[in-house]
Amino acid sequence: MNTTAQTDTALRTRALESLLIEKGLITEDIIDEVVEKYEKDVGPLNGARVVARAWTDPDYKRRLLEDGRAAIAELGFDSAHGAKIVVIENTPDVHHLVVCTLCSCYPWSVLGLPPNWYKSYAYRSRAVREPRAVLLEFDLNLPDTVEIRVWDSNSDLRYMVLPERPAGTEDYTEEQLISLVTRDSMIGVAKIESPSK
Repeated sequence: MNTTAQTDTALRTRALESLLIEKGLITEDIIDEVVEKYEKDVGPLNGARVVARAWTDPDYKRRLLEDGRAAIAELGFDSAHGAKIVVIENTPDVHHLVVCTLCSCYPWSVLGLPPNWYKSYAYRSRAVREPRAVLLEFDLNLPDTVEIRVWDSNSDLRYMVLPERPAGTEDYTEEQLISLVTRDSMIGVAKIESPSK
């Protein structure tokens, strides 16, 4: 989607929200609640299910890394936007970071709505130029020995990070693992810490 179309859509959306609020059909709190649900629960929960399955099923993980969109669809989370989804795996030596330098292309079907910072000009421009500094701002301090690779999403191709499985979770069930996975870890601005015993 081009910038003009995005601006027009955003203006129409705000106008519609204002009209619905003015007519008493909806409140700002309800709008915020719905947005928060998609930002933090529905979408990221889908992605967390994908990650947990990959951590517990080596065959699924292989399929996910070979053809992310098809493997994600196996769990019922189809990509409505039609873009290819590539899943990239974090390792102890390589950390992946996802950005969309043009606008805010994002795998909604598995991550929900993109956070505001993901859409910001500062993140979109700086993540490519100075990824280590950007990660520090998210309180992620990676050793200099870890290579950081930045992946630029677009309208045809979206990226999702398969975070490293944290130590100490070898006996966790898939459901327990789902609760550990965060949206930010699937974008690459966070790591999943080992659970405290």
